Amino acid sequence: MSTAPPPDVVDAIVGIEPGSTLDALRRRRPVTRTETQTSFDALFAPRSADEVTLAERALVAAFVTRVTGDDDTAAFYRDRAAAIDPDRAGIVAAEASAAAASGPFGRYAEPGLQHENTEGLRYRADDAVRAELGERLATALEHAHLLVLRPREADAAALAALTEAGWSVDGIVTLSQLVAFLSLQQRVVAGLQTIAEEAAA
Repeated sequence: MSTAPPPDVVDAIVGIEPGSTLDALRRRRPVTRTETQTSFDALFAPRSADEVTLAERALVAAFVTRVTGDDDTAAFYRDRAAAIDPDRAGIVAAEASAAAASGPFGRYAEPGLQHENTEGLRYRADDAVRAELGERLATALEHAHLLVLRPREADAAALAALTEAGWSVDGIVTLSQLVAFLSLQQRVVAGLQTIAEEAAA
């Protein structure tokens, strides 16, 4: 797989052809369509990758999308990660499959909300995985899992863990933006695929 992104990633993942019903649907919201692709370009083909390398972006994306779904979006980022960093992509894919869950989970810190606490999988990379991925990436995967499945527990201690693993403030911001974008993109793709399936039924 080439690491060069297609002109419109959502179109590519869904398989939207020019002139199709889904193409017409997306063209009714041109700003949304353009901004989604612009966000992808900014996150995965940035002007500077000093704070978060291209490999880290690809590997975190592969992890996040597989944790929340075994779907076409996850396959896109899995293949992209494998093209950029094949040695670590297989490990990340295995970790993501093992860490997949339907959330969200977590504990509320606010008084009066504890009755809404829910328990679920808490991802921690073991020592062998940390040795193969590196402490920096392993900690990023743990943080990404937290943001996706236990967002109410994303606190100062979680950010401190990233700092201790070598992440800068700018890098942590980029990591959070990456996770937020992927969540949105995965939902957009799923929605378009549902529309296509219903139209074909």
